[in-house]
Amino acid sequence: MKNAIIIGASSGIGRELALQLTAMNYRLGVTARREDLLKKLEAALNKDSFTQKMDITDTENAITVFSEIAGKLGTVDLVIISAGTGYIDTRMPWENDRQTIDVNVRGFTAIANTAYKLFKEQGHGHLAGISSVAAVRGGATAAYNASKAYVSSYLTGLRAKAAKEKLSLTVSDIRPGLVDTAMAQGEGLFWVAPVPKAAKQIIQSIERKKRVAYITKRWRLIALLLRILPERIYNRLA
Repeated sequence: MKNAIIIGASSGIGRELALQLTAMNYRLGVTARREDLLKKLEAALNKDSFTQKMDITDTENAITVFSEIAGKLGTVDLVIISAGTGYIDTRMPWENDRQTIDVNVRGFTAIANTAYKLFKEQGHGHLAGISSVAAVRGGATAAYNASKAYVSSYLTGLRAKAAKEKLSLTVSDIRPGLVDTAMAQGEGLFWVAPVPKAAKQIIQSIERKKRVAYITKRWRLIALLLRILPERIYNRLA
């Protein structure tokens, strides 16, 4: 039985990952901010798994909670950071940008940093961060795109650091396109993946130890297009 920690699993992709990993006989330590939803999820997990409330924006407490969960599990084989947020609001209220940065940058970094050090001490482990296709290039949802670019860059940095330190550590940058969750906002959406399909492909990518994985796979084509489009054209689409 493998042990995994999932950060941000009360709904959406994180919740489905917990359910699918449970079916694969993982022992899980699962966190989220919304305790009521966590308790509902806990009832669907195997008897050796457990949930614990965590507000990732309270970084010091989040680090403490993460360490407590790791202690309960004993050995941690996999950490998935699925917590994330984003907003579409043409008024660009500062509160939205601040919350995006607090969750996607500060909170993510606190857990990724702590997980890396845990795996270094253990001598092995796999860290998977849920980034986004939006990481490829800045867009009209400026704070969200920038925060996901940070996530991808930080994971690349950890991978380089692990290689330099010759650690048995895998770091996966998971970049979903549109998935049928509350995060999929706006008009004219296309290629919106069902949550179970997205979670299945994420787990497959983790099992194959992918460094970068686009979910679903065809979003790799969109990522390539986003990189090469001239800015005058891109700005009309972003």
